[in-house]
Amino acid sequence: MTILLALACGFLAVRLLLLAGREVLFSPVLERHNYRDRPLPTAAGLFAVLAVLVVEAGRATLGVFGVGDEPGADPTRALVLYACIGFGLLGFADDMLGSGDDRGFRGHLRALAAARITTGLLKIVGGAAIAFVLASQADYVSSKRVLADAVLIALAANLGNLLDRAPGRVIKYGLVLWVPVALVADTAGVAVAVVIGAFFGLLGDDLRERLMLGDTGANVLGAVLGLAVVIDVDRGGRNVVLAGLVALNLVAEAMSFSRVIERTPPLRWFDRLGRARQ
Repeated sequence: MTILLALACGFLAVRLLLLAGREVLFSPVLERHNYRDRPLPTAAGLFAVLAVLVVEAGRATLGVFGVGDEPGADPTRALVLYACIGFGLLGFADDMLGSGDDRGFRGHLRALAAARITTGLLKIVGGAAIAFVLASQADYVSSKRVLADAVLIALAANLGNLLDRAPGRVIKYGLVLWVPVALVADTAGVAVAVVIGAFFGLLGDDLRERLMLGDTGANVLGAVLGLAVVIDVDRGGRNVVLAGLVALNLVAEAMSFSRVIERTPPLRWFDRLGRARQ
């Protein structure tokens, strides 16, 4: 399967799932208010996760019957699917059960100091555990490298959450960041393309404020891009990406990305591109 075909499969799968699961999407239990206080269904990233599951199940079934890749020929498919389901589950728990009162690493640590365990803290700890499993399976070189790669994946997932503060923002930046990764991708190219295609299929509805990805989606998109870097970028490149992610996550603790974007004309133009008029 080529990257373009994988993109198309992810896109079509999520559009069909949205059509068939409209009643689920608009269930009252999923309704939350967005940044403009409009009631919208959240956790729509769940449909991207399900789309990836459907595509990978179809590919696996066809492979068993001799069509396409042989079973086990592409182990990265399982890693990408594991990342989608694992980070999606953690994000969904935060979307559904989180209060939103404690934000950022410091907020969750303050809650822990007060003997409260927040869903955000569970997401951080669980995300770190999933990232470590992924990094240890991707390309074992040394314990230090696995630890560094796990931190990269976890911080990429968290950056996705930090960017998801306006309609379409995290998907647009995800698509931009995916392009250079796709250019160097070899092993994970097709598997990750299915995920990108699924999120691209949600972009129009996200921009027009018909749904919100929630942490369910932002968590997954960031984690999968981080996993793609770990799998297909050399050690030096991974170190550069890791340093950038550490810096961005630390900056987010001190200032709002939304304010930076609004004060920077090119970023503001890109951020508002395709968005419904306010």
